[in-house]
Amino acid sequence: MGNIQKVTFNNKISREFSSTVKERVQEYFTSNEISQHANGQMVLKTILLLSLYFGAYAVIISGNFSLSVMWFMTFLMGVGMAGIGFSVSHDALHGAYSSNKKVNKIIGLTFDLMGANGYIWKITHNLVHHTYTNIHGHDEDLEVAEFIRLSPHTEYKPVHRFQHILAFFAYSFATLFWVFIKDYRYFFKANLGPYENKSHPRIEWFTLVVTKLFYYTYMLVIPFLLFDITWVHLLIGFLTLHLTAGLILGVIFQLAHVVEETDHPTPNEENMIDEHWAIHEMVTTNNFARENKLLSWYIGGLNFQIEHHLFPKVCSVHYPAISPIVEQTAKEFGIPYNHHDTFSQAVASHYRTLKKFGDPAFTYSPTTI
Repeated sequence: MGNIQKVTFNNKISREFSSTVKERVQEYFTSNEISQHANGQMVLKTILLLSLYFGAYAVIISGNFSLSVMWFMTFLMGVGMAGIGFSVSHDALHGAYSSNKKVNKIIGLTFDLMGANGYIWKITHNLVHHTYTNIHGHDEDLEVAEFIRLSPHTEYKPVHRFQHILAFFAYSFATLFWVFIKDYRYFFKANLGPYENKSHPRIEWFTLVVTKLFYYTYMLVIPFLLFDITWVHLLIGFLTLHLTAGLILGVIFQLAHVVEETDHPTPNEENMIDEHWAIHEMVTTNNFARENKLLSWYIGGLNFQIEHHLFPKVCSVHYPAISPIVEQTAKEFGIPYNHHDTFSQAVASHYRTLKKFGDPAFTYSPTTI
């Protein structure tokens, strides 16, 4: 394991909010006698999304349909891939799907079946992003591409003037980057977020190689060998899948932290964020479209990102129920509860934020509580 360059939080102050909201959420589960993990609805969703992805793949592999139908199936696979990432893999990799670690590990492998790597995700997302949310130089989720400036503390470049246009194209290539570059880069990267000289267990290297080869085989090799198609046909289908999944995943994740209402704090001279970690998560995180049940179902409750950051071990299926508890508690303590009523409002806010961060004259002013 590497050493951590400690950015700490002043958890000695404002502890009342953190303890109160935890007690109230725990009381919700206790009084209603329900588990904080997956329920029948979550299991059904898992089956449906996996069926969408692998069912569309089976239609393609059957060879009984025209090229146009197979092309449409690659689009459905992209929709299914994003949904599995949001609603199945994400919960399992957080340990929220089940109280059984083995069950979480097995279901978490769905992430690897999509061509990504669950082990690296747990480091960059669970440990780094969830701890150092929106802290420049630590939160890996702010490092999409050099021509995209997602933090006001990132060095400005002239190309950032156009990032409100370029960003959405960049998001579309997110899963392609994941499949072919990102995971390998992080495995070989000496410094990962706040980790220095990070080393990885041999079993994780083995898992990386085996699952990547498996993915390349079933997605690229088998279709090319089975059908009388050109590499151009294969490329069109493969790109359709990944551009669809990448755009959906990229946009949804950015609406949670890079909008007008969220903060981008910087540590003080002692390398400390001078507020409680729970409050830091509140001011750096945003909810959206909480009343949109279909969207909430599909993206695994990630439009309830505040609840997810405060309670990452709680299955996403419960976020709509605990959201009013968190919001009311925040109101009582005078803490912001950032949210947009609709999906389109959140997208518009992200777009405006990209334009602001791309303006060389923009000056960042943090929110004060």
